[in-house]
Amino acid sequence: MDVIVVKNDVEGGAKAADMIREAVKNGAKVFGLATGSTPVEMYKNLVASDVDFSKLTSVNLDEYVGLPADNEQSYHRFMQENLFDKKPFAKSYVPNGLATDADAETTRYNKIIADNPIDLQVLGLGRNGHIGFNEPGSPIDAETRKVPLTQSTIDANARFFDKEEDVPKYAYSMGIGSIMKSKQLVLMAWGEEKADAVKGMIEGPVTPDCPASILQKRDNVTVIIDEAAASKLSK
Repeated sequence: MDVIVVKNDVEGGAKAADMIREAVKNGAKVFGLATGSTPVEMYKNLVASDVDFSKLTSVNLDEYVGLPADNEQSYHRFMQENLFDKKPFAKSYVPNGLATDADAETTRYNKIIADNPIDLQVLGLGRNGHIGFNEPGSPIDAETRKVPLTQSTIDANARFFDKEEDVPKYAYSMGIGSIMKSKQLVLMAWGEEKADAVKGMIEGPVTPDCPASILQKRDNVTVIIDEAAASKLSK
């Protein structure tokens, strides 16, 4: 695990964008993408760059269950506004939040991943150590599935919705097993509120209590964190 400590999310986002541009230059064809506030600076850098995704494929980590693609809080819309409208891919895949048959949707998405092996997967990190929506206790071999969100994740997401009852309680998410099949992984985390999760991920035992700790078992993992997120590391 290669750990890079930067001053802030602006510097970190630029570093992650450089890694993606380098991967494109080296022939990567499929990128696993993440949403939320963590990768926003990375996407800004990519939009401002000369990188060309027009012949490449993207596969997103997750989507809220129950939100249509055009909902302002859906991950479909996030990706359109932050990247795809300015830097389109040849093909972009995001789970269908309105799918009525969860088994059929997860089977469909797992086939997409199998048919498009991910060269570089971008990850954020939840305050409780989750990656994607793989909450503490998630099986390490799981593929895409419908998952209940923990109360801490629901609480963290509540700021994006007008009413608490509007916050989704479930999501479709790549499983840890799916994530771990990616050839290269880049995880970003910013802020003191992520410091405990960062410490558990890097220095703690590999445990389902901190899903991101599984990354200790992988080669070709780069962790980009700001000084605040790194504040509880002993090294």
